[in-house]
Amino acid sequence: MHQISVNNIKIGDKNPLVLIAGPCVIESEKHCLDIAKRIKGITAKLNIPFIFKSSFDKANRLSIDSYRGPGIKRGLEILYKVKQELHLPILSDIHCQKEITEAAKVLDVIQIPAFLCRQTDIVVAVAKTKRVVNIKKGQFLAPWDILPILKKVESSGNKSILITERGACFGYNNLVSDFRSLAIMRQFSYPVIYDATHSVQLPGGKGSASGGQREFVAGLSRAAMAFGCDGLFLEVHPDPHKAPCDGPNMLRLEELEKLLKQIQKIRRASE
Repeated sequence: MHQISVNNIKIGDKNPLVLIAGPCVIESEKHCLDIAKRIKGITAKLNIPFIFKSSFDKANRLSIDSYRGPGIKRGLEILYKVKQELHLPILSDIHCQKEITEAAKVLDVIQIPAFLCRQTDIVVAVAKTKRVVNIKKGQFLAPWDILPILKKVESSGNKSILITERGACFGYNNLVSDFRSLAIMRQFSYPVIYDATHSVQLPGGKGSASGGQREFVAGLSRAAMAFGCDGLFLEVHPDPHKAPCDGPNMLRLEELEKLLKQIQKIRRASE
């Protein structure tokens, strides 16, 4: 397996589990900094490499009235402040080609959203930045369908790739995790991350917004770690009920440390 470097963090090839975590969307500078500090404190205590994640624009919301975030200019300013003040690598997602150049100036990992993972021009343009590319596997794809997308990134000469599993469509307004996909995609020689919070999302489950089943996040995280993956992706929030985006599927921040301790035990037992 390729070993992927994000600053001083090594992912894959028997390196320690990496955590990608943060609120779904940027709500304010203070909110981002406070959450990042708390997660950093937890992961430092547990010796878990940590990449901070939050979105500057949620452009793929179902309703035009949904909160999208502060936008690229202010959003990147906030993410840069988190990066500089807390010395953390930053991951965020882009939604169109015109965002890529500016995003690459701040982000250490550029994420291709699940709904855009087959958009060739976007994938290739992100790859050409030479940043680490995190491909969210579309919930409409089989795990082996990720291979042609990897080749799109590789066509630019970029082999710094992460693959993130986030569940598969299971009828209307529902997702299911098939853990076989983790093993199948790891055969492609790139680290595989499991996104436990989006895997419990109920797309469109509230009519004009997504629902979610937060109560299953911990169990699925433990199962994914036992089955085998290189990292965990968790969207967390101090008070998910008040979150403007994806609250029903986000983990409460106060529950994070307990879950990570369980995950570490499972990983050690599986080695």
